[in-house]
Amino acid sequence: MSYILRFTHVTKQINLSGIQLIMHVNNVKRKEDGFIFNKLTSVYFFQTKWRGHLSRQPPSTFVVQGQDEWGVTYTSTEICALKGSTVDISCTYRYPSKNAVITVKETFWLIKASNDVHVDLRTDPEYSGRVQYICGNNNCTLRITDLRESDSAEYKFRFITDLSTGKYTGSPGVTLYVTDLQVQVSRLLVYKSDNWADLKCHSSCRLPDHLQYVWYNNGQNTSRGTSSFSVSVYPTDSYSCAVEGYENSRSKPLLELGQDGWGVTYTSTQICALKGSTVDISCTYRHPSSIDDRYITVEEIFWSTRVSNNLYVDIKTDSGYSGRVQYICGNNNCTLRITDLRESDSAEYKFRFITNQTRGKYTGLPGVTLSVTDPQLQIHVRRSTVNQYSNWTELTCHNTCQLSDHHSYIWYKDGQKVEGKKYFHLNPMNPADNYSCAVSGYEHFRSPSVYGPRVSSVSVIPSGEIMEGSSVNLTCSSDAIPAANYTWYKKNQIPLNKQPQFVFRFIQSSDSGEYYCTAENELGKRTSEYISINVTYAPRVPSVSVSPSGEIVEGSSVNLTCSSDANPAATYNWYKEDEDSPKASGQIFTITDIRPEHSGNYYCEAQNRRGRHNSTLYLTIVAVSPVVWKLAVIGTALGVFLVIIWLSVFLLLRKKRTSKRSSEPGERPEDRCLANQEEEQDDLHYASVHFSNNQADPVYANIRPAGPRRHKEEEEEVVEYAAVKFNRAITDPRTGGPETDADPSALYSTVNRTV
Repeated sequence: MSYILRFTHVTKQINLSGIQLIMHVNNVKRKEDGFIFNKLTSVYFFQTKWRGHLSRQPPSTFVVQGQDEWGVTYTSTEICALKGSTVDISCTYRYPSKNAVITVKETFWLIKASNDVHVDLRTDPEYSGRVQYICGNNNCTLRITDLRESDSAEYKFRFITDLSTGKYTGSPGVTLYVTDLQVQVSRLLVYKSDNWADLKCHSSCRLPDHLQYVWYNNGQNTSRGTSSFSVSVYPTDSYSCAVEGYENSRSKPLLELGQDGWGVTYTSTQICALKGSTVDISCTYRHPSSIDDRYITVEEIFWSTRVSNNLYVDIKTDSGYSGRVQYICGNNNCTLRITDLRESDSAEYKFRFITNQTRGKYTGLPGVTLSVTDPQLQIHVRRSTVNQYSNWTELTCHNTCQLSDHHSYIWYKDGQKVEGKKYFHLNPMNPADNYSCAVSGYEHFRSPSVYGPRVSSVSVIPSGEIMEGSSVNLTCSSDAIPAANYTWYKKNQIPLNKQPQFVFRFIQSSDSGEYYCTAENELGKRTSEYISINVTYAPRVPSVSVSPSGEIVEGSSVNLTCSSDANPAATYNWYKEDEDSPKASGQIFTITDIRPEHSGNYYCEAQNRRGRHNSTLYLTIVAVSPVVWKLAVIGTALGVFLVIIWLSVFLLLRKKRTSKRSSEPGERPEDRCLANQEEEQDDLHYASVHFSNNQADPVYANIRPAGPRRHKEEEEEVVEYAAVKFNRAITDPRTGGPETDADPSALYSTVNRTV
């Protein structure tokens, strides 16, 4: 088994005993068995020449990479797998562990990296649901299921530690080839009675010998066995094959068994190439090995674009291709190579071969259409938001027709060259930047620029006043390539609409508020300014109320209040039934010194330029009974009178205490008693309270539905007398007992109501 190693200087010792090595040291190649490397630090490439298997790598192959104790070791550098199968790509990684504690924060596999963006395969939509990481103990395996031919790429492992500079990518990585099976005719024998073919299930991968294959004819399972299959064939037969266990990944059917086994298969039927470049057009061809036991040999092969005198013209003899055409043929394969392409080379190219049989001539029709143009580039933008930790935007440079992979690309950011890969990743993403690309050697044929949304603008139709019930159209616009996606929002609310236009077919007052939109594409996002929507409408039915809400005493004040929802704000007028002129303007109508004649229907009218509405209330004034009024007045008078009496008694007692303190020490008790009597006689008062019949009776106000009123007026002549008599027990200073005669002093109060 042969291995190739390229390295710089040495730091560690590795014994690769028993393995034949090809060494490149200072540009000198050496072969050794059991060679000992001392102090190995930087082995950049290690590759086995082993090829192909279904999904697992041979355990004997390995790759060593590393520098300064950082490194990634892959189990194999090349893996070939079948379309539809599952593949495991494994590695181990290491980092310094001495003198510091280093923690690995993130591990992932990638196939794309540019502009310091490393795209985790798990975030690539192309691999969604097909990728699994199996990692632990410094080992990590990438498992890809349901392989596609587009999965062919170089896979690299990357790990990131908690050190600011602790990031490492194992490069070069592992190259994965995903291929499909093909049915090939290794021999075809043609007889008068039937045809016999030797078929082979072929893969560009070297598959293990022990595999079992399933053969199909016209979609039906016909045989199980090895990769080779011999069968009697007919022009209508269509054979395909699959590896057992991978029946869903069968080969394309071989249809070219017609015409007794003659045929041409082109690698591609449509090819696009740039002016001045080189193109390869390839095919395989078939013919019977023998016809009636006569072996067939090919005598002439060539490519042609035109017919002259019923004969195909070999393009090697065409002066237009002089010095620019080469045939590379062998083993029933033939490739046409054209250099320094011109637009005039655009044509349909057909392969033709001629055998030793009289009628053994065959042309592959239809042929291959070649289009030679200047670059016509477009940028495809792809954005991944699979998870919040790894969002990225990828730009890919595409020609309108598919170019071969050998072309390199140049990227421009705001007109300045930035990188030379077919793809470009944005980090960070700035909507103000614009990007374009070109094919190397064709820099004057740049693609149109792509950029994020410019400032978003909003407009409203109609632009004037908006009436309730009308149709209103909000429009959001922004200059962006690719075209932006729009979303409408009401302030502090969830998204309303994901279209450039937001239409209110019958706008309501509740739709009033501030609105804004966002314009977003894969390259950025912009938010517009707020736009205010003010919906005008006529006043709603007014609400009316009376304050105070209980009984209203005649002579007091009452407030009638009116309110209505309206935009613009309403003006208010108060009317009394059967009166044309308003009683008052404004929301509140105050009636002071209310009288019975104020009873009746009142209505409030709310009005703005959009319309008017009114509401009615019935106000009833009810008089209170005179008896109640009189009792209230009497009670009040008595209360006042009692206060006066209390004050008089208080003053009398105070006066007595003052006189006692000021009397002489030799004064006789009889003299003090007589003095007190004189003072008491001086306190005699007469009070009369007179109530005029002219005093207004109390009234009561009630609100009730409009209806007939009935008033009952009553006048009663009532005379009430109230007498208050004060009997004081006077003690005889000589005997200490009460006097026999009552004090003639008395206070009378007469309440008289004059009719």
